[in-house]
Amino acid sequence: MGGVTAALCLAALLVLVGGRPLTQHKPYTPGDGRPHGAEPPGNDTALAQICGDGGGFDAATLSENGTMLFFRGGDVWETSRERPQLRSRPLAESWPELEGPVDAALRIHRRDHPEEHQSLYLFQGEKVWSYAGGQLRPNFPRLIGDEFPGVPGDLDAAVECHPEECGGETVLFFKGDRLFSFDLELRRTKERPWGVGPCDAALRWLERYYCLQGTQFYRFKPLEGAVLPGYPRDLRDYFIPCPGRGHRHVNTSWGDAGDRCSGQPFQAITSDDSGRIYAFRGGLSFRLDSWRDGWHAWPQGHSWPGLQGDVDAAFSWDKRMYLIQGSQVSIYLSGRGGHQLVEGYPRALQEELGVPKADAAFTCPGSAELYVITGNRVWRVDLTQSPRRVDRPQPLPHDGVDGAMCTAEGVYLLRGDSYHHYRDVAELLAAPLPAAPRSIAADLFRCTQ
Repeated sequence: MGGVTAALCLAALLVLVGGRPLTQHKPYTPGDGRPHGAEPPGNDTALAQICGDGGGFDAATLSENGTMLFFRGGDVWETSRERPQLRSRPLAESWPELEGPVDAALRIHRRDHPEEHQSLYLFQGEKVWSYAGGQLRPNFPRLIGDEFPGVPGDLDAAVECHPEECGGETVLFFKGDRLFSFDLELRRTKERPWGVGPCDAALRWLERYYCLQGTQFYRFKPLEGAVLPGYPRDLRDYFIPCPGRGHRHVNTSWGDAGDRCSGQPFQAITSDDSGRIYAFRGGLSFRLDSWRDGWHAWPQGHSWPGLQGDVDAAFSWDKRMYLIQGSQVSIYLSGRGGHQLVEGYPRALQEELGVPKADAAFTCPGSAELYVITGNRVWRVDLTQSPRRVDRPQPLPHDGVDGAMCTAEGVYLLRGDSYHHYRDVAELLAAPLPAAPRSIAADLFRCTQ
């Protein structure tokens, strides 16, 4: 189970906090910060200041362990791993080599390059510091131009751009109205069009890219440099947990449904062709594969436009995601731009798949065989046939399940707060009794008591 647990575990709930815009830095002197090791102020007081002062922040990035870091003056804020709390501390507690505010921050995630993988880069003036495992890497600090040839100093922001979104392993550096794209493989820099204006900070989260300016933020396309419609928006209505405001205020109504560790049953779960794993519960969707990008529950309509109500079953096939609700099924195309509803859907489940109802459904990687579970029976559907060919139902060692998923590591059946794991479909169908139950919260979401 070690492999799948690592692949599915989730990190802390993402909460963004504000800081002072780079263009309005307060001159730093050693006396401005708290003494090394001093206790930070109470979260409530500091949060009230952030929510009320209209400032932005200096830099933001993921840490080496996947939590979010936010830099403001001589302090750094980070999220708690188990609860949406913010904790601040002086920069010197973690990076004693640095004094004063940082200009930009960046974490590089390159599994095939262990010398760089999970390294944290902090930029200040003409220099860059690089840390691995919390320790300053040898030969750092260095000049930015020596580490990233062609990239200027005195940066405003930096963000890593993954191959699936930028066509290669790339870092985007922002300085004023200019954008520099650095190819990590070729070690070359190209200047690219950028019309959004200066970014105080930039970040990537769940394959989305954001430019932050004060308390406002824009979502942009990293290749084109174009801003998506509906922006700018106010951080305090979306990411900063300001009391009584916007998105975060609404989240309190989600209750246990929005708490990954609550033990509430999930109604559906699926993995798409790209390995993204989604779980559905109470009108919310959860990403299980992106824990190093932070974790957050979102209303289903955020990722699947027009989708309302509970999802009873879900599966993916041929770059399409099928979401079943009662006797209807909706099909969404999956791509870089998110999920787009196929014209003419939703349609009747019986007409589309040849079955009247589904408690759960799954396909396995590389297979066109769909398994639909209703009660203690499972139907095999050949997705290559039109109309669909449905085999006679076979018995299951379960009298009912909430959700099902198949990955390269086997079949997972979810029921209540537990899941059951089988090596493959053959083992599932041959099992006289259910496999031993395991905790969804502990194993798949890495929750602790």
